[in-house]
Amino acid sequence: MSYPKELKYTKEHEWAKVEDGRVRMGITDFAQKELGDIVYVELPEVGREVKQGEAIITVESVKAASDVYAPVSGKVVEVNPELESHPEYVNQDPYGKGWMALLEMGDPSELERLLSAEEYERLIGEAEGEG
Repeated sequence: MSYPKELKYTKEHEWAKVEDGRVRMGITDFAQKELGDIVYVELPEVGREVKQGEAIITVESVKAASDVYAPVSGKVVEVNPELESHPEYVNQDPYGKGWMALLEMGDPSELERLLSAEEYERLIGEAEGEG
């Protein structure tokens, strides 16, 4: 399994795509597979200030409800309205149609705390090895 190289990742299985001082985010392919069929996504309010590592989204699957954490601190400037009626996009296309929120970055240096695709793949390899 390979992860898009242009993205950054968290240890909690979120991805972050930097776009002109903003970060588009969602959950990784690994996370959506672990969760199973996603039936509901509770998105944050636009305008909300968030801190890196704060739980800002709730994803409900047939198995469980799971928190999604902000990869960086900042302000929610946009959420993906499609997920209200199509939560399955997170399963089908986690890096595309399944994106969750767009954050205006408060502190770009926080990106340095995120994992590269290679580091994330190592983390997943260790997680799969434990299973």
